[in-house]
Amino acid sequence: MEHEGKALAADEIDAHHPRPAHVASVHVRAVVTWLAIFPMVAVGMTLMNALVASWPPVLRALVLTAVVVPTAVYLAVPWLLLRQARLAEPIRRRHSRRTRPANPV
Repeated sequence: MEHEGKALAADEIDAHHPRPAHVASVHVRAVVTWLAIFPMVAVGMTLMNALVASWPPVLRALVLTAVVVPTAVYLAVPWLLLRQARLAEPIRRRHSRRTRPANPV
């Protein structure tokens, strides 16, 4: 996305394209993705070393990636983002109460 000749990051907002409040920032999504993938890769590598240690490393990486990526994308990351949103909701509500303009009379 670009605004006034300046490239914007995926989570930056401008007056023309505001990010909805319920969408996590790109930084939060990156941390959540890392938290989803790292444990799966660590466990997967451990299991694969015990079961298929004789396979070439590239084949082991291919099989592990074929399992970890869909599992992370379709199950782990959405689940973690839902939990993150539930944890952030009270903070978001407090913030919106403070920044809400007073009712004009």
